[in-house]
Amino acid sequence: MLRIALECENGGNNNNNGGSNGSSSNKMKLLDEPLWTMYCNGKKTGYGVKREATAEDLQVMELLKPVSMGAGVLPGNAETEGVEGELAYMRAFFERVVGSKDSETFYMLSPEGNNGPELTIFFVRV
Repeated sequence: MLRIALECENGGNNNNNGGSNGSSSNKMKLLDEPLWTMYCNGKKTGYGVKREATAEDLQVMELLKPVSMGAGVLPGNAETEGVEGELAYMRAFFERVVGSKDSETFYMLSPEGNNGPELTIFFVRV
């Protein structure tokens, strides 16, 4: 099982009400936050930044449109990425659970209905 937690700070473009209890009048949607710290199975592994999809991103999404569920590797562009420029992908059904305005979780559900999710992605604003 893989657990990914993406954590962002309650600050920056957010409007804090100045209270000491940590609550805020945050009007930004959680998934619109621009900067995230990433943890994989409890270990800090890097950062994520929200960005607009590039033309290459849109091309990959178009290639994967007929895939409803599965994982695999797409060949890369050998001219720009070299021989090793392959792209791994995974398409699956995720159940979304909204805990509050500061937390959401996506659970990847197995079509066989096995023992719980194999991948869980947590979004938390602290």
